[in-house]
Amino acid sequence: MDPSKIRNFSIIAHIDHGKSTLADRLLLNTGAISKREFREQILDDMDLERERGITIKARAVRIHYKDYYLNLIDTPGHIDFTYEVSKSLAACEGVLLLVDAGQGIQAQTVTNLYLAMERDMLIIPIITKIDLPTAEPERVRKEVSDFLGCNPDEILSISAKTGEGTDEVLTAIIERIPAPSGNPNSPLKALIFDSKYDVYQGVIAYIRIMDGKINHNDEYVMMQIGKKYIAEQLGFLNPHPEESAEMGVGEVGYVSGNIRDIGDVKIGDTITLIKSPATHPLEGYQEVKPMVFCGLYPIQAKDFDSLRDALGKLRLNDASFMFEPETSASLGFGFRCGFLGLLHMEIAKERLEREFGLDLLITAPTVVYRVYTTDGKVADLANPTKLPPVQQIEKIEEPYIRANLIIPASNIGAVMQFCQDRRGIYKHTEYLDQNRVVLSYELPFAEIVMDFYDKLKSMTAGYGSFNYDFIAGQTAKLVKLDVLINGDPVDALSSIVVSDQAYHRGKALVEKLRKVIPRQLFEVVIQAAIGSKIISRESISALKKNVTEKCYGGDITRKRKLWDKQKEGKKKMKRIGKVELPQEAFISVLRVD
Repeated sequence: MDPSKIRNFSIIAHIDHGKSTLADRLLLNTGAISKREFREQILDDMDLERERGITIKARAVRIHYKDYYLNLIDTPGHIDFTYEVSKSLAACEGVLLLVDAGQGIQAQTVTNLYLAMERDMLIIPIITKIDLPTAEPERVRKEVSDFLGCNPDEILSISAKTGEGTDEVLTAIIERIPAPSGNPNSPLKALIFDSKYDVYQGVIAYIRIMDGKINHNDEYVMMQIGKKYIAEQLGFLNPHPEESAEMGVGEVGYVSGNIRDIGDVKIGDTITLIKSPATHPLEGYQEVKPMVFCGLYPIQAKDFDSLRDALGKLRLNDASFMFEPETSASLGFGFRCGFLGLLHMEIAKERLEREFGLDLLITAPTVVYRVYTTDGKVADLANPTKLPPVQQIEKIEEPYIRANLIIPASNIGAVMQFCQDRRGIYKHTEYLDQNRVVLSYELPFAEIVMDFYDKLKSMTAGYGSFNYDFIAGQTAKLVKLDVLINGDPVDALSSIVVSDQAYHRGKALVEKLRKVIPRQLFEVVIQAAIGSKIISRESISALKKNVTEKCYGGDITRKRKLWDKQKEGKKKMKRIGKVELPQEAFISVLRVD
């Protein structure tokens, strides 16, 4: 195919600013899907995406419009899935920047825009949702124009829901976004920007051809891994898979080589032909580092192997996720898993349970701390149980972020107090206009990973938003807070906390656990401890069984004998009994203020 007739573009925006709705409308208007096939969020094919109304995975689709082929890559908007956006942009030449006509520029709008600008991509600004009663398109047009430094006439106004202005979007894509550059006669270089596992076809790699071409049954090699395969199937997504005999420069599609080992495909790897290989691979992607870690354990020990296989398949489809085996004294064999954020963690757990039929228990998440020991060693710890004894620690650094919060000016006092309470370091304030302000803070990442976003939304009536970048870690006075159940430490409930807050957090935690742990046939004692020092204690009284129910009148000594026997039984049960902790016990660690 002539590369001059191809346009590769992505849609970027803040969460819930209408990316998936615009993608639906473009597919419908160009005939890629019929009205009979049409449904909302058609590119969001996961049940989770449709239920939550968000995009989790980037999804590629080819649109035929007039004489052109437009390759659209729909992207997520939530900050936890920024990595999905950066992967998509590497396969494109231009982006559609959507801004809600009611809300204006939001924090994630800015983050995604910077990702596009770093790659020198052409940006088409679009004001969407102009059909809403709260829409102020002229105000937002001026805001976008000032922010981008562009001509206001270049900004399109549309309603993806009604279809108004969407034809102008298609025209702008063709006229403004450059055609892909690349030499069709050079050795093949194809970027793997995503992949998935199919039961029948094995690993399917989604690729963008940068140079050269690939034909059906060509032998190719993964340059990073060095594994060789045959292109048994090539094709495009229209949005349904459509086989093709070849793929050339600028085209976006998929290749299947009956790859059964999921470790053979790496996101960002370069595919080249064995008969005429490229000398150097493509730049690929910067390795992303998970920042939130938790333990995942199967409820049934026999599911351990199934969980390992499922995690491998999830890793194939999500390069920002990692895992390694670990053992817990209280929970048995499981895995330590790393995520980009709390939503990323929740989505991964739900996908494992739904798509692979697993019943899982998840421990409280923690961030990565850098520990400097007295013998000169440095270690990054994601598991509180591995923290060395206090006398061996020289200092501990915790990760910090630089957060930019875009909020209504009327909420500035409450939000500043909120950030101060979360150990935030104030940097500066900048007014976007008379009604909106940008607050800049440096915050410990551990303080935002729990419920920061939810509380920010609550105190700003849903109008607050924020994005963040990681900065250098800072030294903090931290201690390990242990939880003991009937004298035995439960390693899965351990956490690292600021020493000044340890007492209050320990007290709140044991009070919360007292409410969520069900009563047993013996007394359950819950304690919070720092080292050997108990800082808080609660107890759950034993369930009482009426052992004298069948005794009517008569000698009281018979009843006393039964009560004494019951006491002895409860003492013995307490010695050998095991307290069963529900999932809520581990989740309660998250919810403690």
